[in-house]
Amino acid sequence: MTDFISANLPYLLAGISVGGQYALIAIGYTMVYGILRLINFAHGDIFTVAAYVMLYASASLPLYLSLPMTIAFTVFLGFAVERAAYKPLRNAPRMSIMISAIGVSYLLQNLMWYVTGGLARQYPTLPWISSTVSIYTATTKMVTLVTPVLTLVLVVALVQLINHTKVGMAMRAVSKDFETSKLMGIKINAVISVTFIIGSFLAAVGSMLYFSNYTAVTPTSGAMPGLKAFVAAVFGGIGSIPGAVIGAFIIGIAENIIKALGLTTFSDAFTFALLIIILIFKPTGLFGEPVHEKV
Repeated sequence: MTDFISANLPYLLAGISVGGQYALIAIGYTMVYGILRLINFAHGDIFTVAAYVMLYASASLPLYLSLPMTIAFTVFLGFAVERAAYKPLRNAPRMSIMISAIGVSYLLQNLMWYVTGGLARQYPTLPWISSTVSIYTATTKMVTLVTPVLTLVLVVALVQLINHTKVGMAMRAVSKDFETSKLMGIKINAVISVTFIIGSFLAAVGSMLYFSNYTAVTPTSGAMPGLKAFVAAVFGGIGSIPGAVIGAFIIGIAENIIKALGLTTFSDAFTFALLIIILIFKPTGLFGEPVHEKV
């Protein structure tokens, strides 16, 4: 038993850590979908932009400036994307907004290729969270321990904001009935902007945690974490914040267990196979609300 724990503890810790990082990205997907019924395909690229901003900012600025600067720039980028690409299409068919989201994703990717030359860059070492720590027989980075705790703290704070503030009440109203909320005087554009700002903030924090573990940054680095976070959001029930978090932790732990079994090649395939299974047997996800169609 001791040998089993010693052999698999690193994978379990890594699974919990990466699950928390997926959760921070997945919340952005699920919040935007809950209000706009839109999958923001550019969200994974915003996550990558945050990594590049941190990389270049830390090269010329002290950490106490580069950290808030990265978060502020990422939040502004999320806000700008919503205003430039999604707001003008508010009354357009849903397919038009989805095409716009895909276009923004490719635009951000190509801008990153142009600015950086496409070469892999080394993410800066963040004090303390990048340091090595021993747990039982496993050696890991401090970020592995910090990630699940910080994720849960941010999720609890977000749930409190949604349930106990006027902004949160407005967000819940818009997610239930977009048109009625508009008639009741809720400022729809402001609510949507706040949603994108919160999602981008969490993506920036998730980026710092993720790239402290996986230090090579390329313009497509956010593609796979973004897709897995989207699967987590669907698995938990798209539109449900607790569902997205639980789905992310399940996927993170499961893919690392697969790696522990020596099936690393299939760890990514498992995530997408899980998506297919969920869509077949429970399309609304674990915590998704059933859709009732009016006759």
